[in-house]
Amino acid sequence: MKKRIIPIFVPHQGCPHDCIFCNQKKITGVSTDMTSDDVRGIVEEYLTTIDKDAMVEIAFFGGSFTAIDVDIQRSLLSVAKEYVDKGVVHDIRMSTRPDCISQEILSMLKEYKVSIIELGVQSLDEDVLKDSIRGHHTDEVFVSSRLIKENNIKLGLQMMVGLPSDSEQKCIDTARHFIHLNPDCVRIYPTLVVKETGLEDLLNKNEYSPFSLEQSIEIVKKLLALFYVNNINVIRVGLQATDDIQLGKAVVDGPYHPAFRELVEGNMIKDYLKHIVIENKVTSSVLIKTNKKNISKIIGNKKCNSIYMKNELSVNLKTQEEHIDIDKLEIVLDNDKIVKIDFKSIYATLYNIYNL
Repeated sequence: MKKRIIPIFVPHQGCPHDCIFCNQKKITGVSTDMTSDDVRGIVEEYLTTIDKDAMVEIAFFGGSFTAIDVDIQRSLLSVAKEYVDKGVVHDIRMSTRPDCISQEILSMLKEYKVSIIELGVQSLDEDVLKDSIRGHHTDEVFVSSRLIKENNIKLGLQMMVGLPSDSEQKCIDTARHFIHLNPDCVRIYPTLVVKETGLEDLLNKNEYSPFSLEQSIEIVKKLLALFYVNNINVIRVGLQATDDIQLGKAVVDGPYHPAFRELVEGNMIKDYLKHIVIENKVTSSVLIKTNKKNISKIIGNKKCNSIYMKNELSVNLKTQEEHIDIDKLEIVLDNDKIVKIDFKSIYATLYNIYNL
């Protein structure tokens, strides 16, 4: 069954801190406050375009929802709950801060049938949290995550890569902590320098340097290998492109790419292909039979994987569209040896290659 999300943006409502990277009005493209009438109008408009048999979710994004005045929370949630009670909407999701969760808050959210809570954790390194002016500590992440799961609400965790004082090892350590918390889903965001933020001020003072696109790819591919091997669902990698979210507009610097996830996963495919070419002493060609949805990341952005294989390994990389499961590949080496493999096994191999 297809899943369809109705996004409701509550930009900066409720946020008790101005984190150094944050300008929600630029990120969401929304600058006005949200009312119950607005929620109803948005839901009704989306429902006219959604198939009747789809799994529909109302998602409150943007601000720290549970830090909003409780009467406003109830007003917005009451509209969402109406659609759940009618059987039109299946889930209500929201994002909030780790220090804005308590048993009292969760009891109220359950009244309105909230089923998924995502915590904007960003990092589980104390120095990174401090330098990013997050206003919370790691202990609050562990406590709030436990409370959410104890209340039978699905847990989502969001992390950022490349915040002030961040490093590859700190990102990997954060991912390992996430795995221990066993979330239902994870989002990974490379840190972008957005206009009118503290991060832009630091950049202008030469006191902050964002990770490069290449550096971010190298780190995030290791995070994905960690999460995939541990059966953690990564539902987003990179900010969604909007009219504002692109270099030269709201984004002034940082590892922005509109297809960041595909860059990362394509790089992972390249690493795996390099491994099997060397291991099997391939001399001429690699043919990959696959579902058509995998072809672009196998070839790589602007055919970068094909170019790499030819220039660095003297091997021709070709793909062949087949009606096979999207999670499986059939690899023909030198027109002779056939390797049948699924992506889970590929990620396990990469886990070892990356020394995780």
